[in-house]
Amino acid sequence: MVKLYNNFKILNQHKKSIILIGNFDGLHKGHQKLFNIAKIYKKKNFLSIGVLTFEPMPKMYFNDKIKNFRISNLHQKINHLNKLKVDFIITKKFDKTFSKTKSITFIKEIIGKKLKPKFIFVSNNFKFGNKREGNVRELIKNEIKYNYRIVNPQPSLIKKKIISSSLIRKYLQNGKLKEANKLLKRNWSIIGNVQKGKQLGKKIGFPTANIDIKDYILAKPGVYAIKAKIQKSSNYIKGIANLGYRPTFNGKKILLEVHLFNFSGNLYNKYLTIEFLKFIRKEKKFKNVEQLKKQIKIDLLIAKKTK
Repeated sequence: MVKLYNNFKILNQHKKSIILIGNFDGLHKGHQKLFNIAKIYKKKNFLSIGVLTFEPMPKMYFNDKIKNFRISNLHQKINHLNKLKVDFIITKKFDKTFSKTKSITFIKEIIGKKLKPKFIFVSNNFKFGNKREGNVRELIKNEIKYNYRIVNPQPSLIKKKIISSSLIRKYLQNGKLKEANKLLKRNWSIIGNVQKGKQLGKKIGFPTANIDIKDYILAKPGVYAIKAKIQKSSNYIKGIANLGYRPTFNGKKILLEVHLFNFSGNLYNKYLTIEFLKFIRKEKKFKNVEQLKKQIKIDLLIAKKTK
């Protein structure tokens, strides 16, 4: 199992390792390629692989207007990193004090004295330190002094576009779920707690589990074919979900409503992992509930046929 740290006091066995630094939001194809290169270095130099990441994501910390942004939450990130077989993860709390750390202090005190890595993997646009003053050039300039080597492989491309978390967010926001899932090499998923709602779905014959999407990226509002699993279960149940404001009912708050096929039971306060399989249609306001019910029946047929 991967060793988890929430500070820079790491065990001696994890010093002099390969460290990858970044947000790694979504751990997409581009990130996966980076980890595969790190594994080659690991094999060649008999070293451990570690990840240094930050919570909350610095971009969200500095701009409190950014609410719906993340592709994955921390739990999912750790899960994906576990599958990539890293040896340890440092999740550093990103707060006011840490954000004011000078870039040279970060290199000298944290990299040089505490982590002592042999190799540091960073992307070309990596910025760090107070007011993002530090960059890859500064890290390279200090390689010999602090006995590490910087590795920053070329970004991965798909159809001449750089594979990035930003591109995946854009795809999700535009309803291009297929393209987003291709770059993730898996179905985009969110984990959420089932809350008690107004039971509008139940009233019209389609009971739903209501989920607050917290700070996940807001994918295109609309209807999706999904599959879900309940916490501690490994079995997925197919279903349909509506992500949006429920304009027919004059809703104001963004909500994810999930209807599971052939399921009966109480889901309140349970956590669901919801995998998004297909974008069926965008959200629209219906003249009345009867029209909405008619449309739901059509949506259900599409969702049931989705693999």
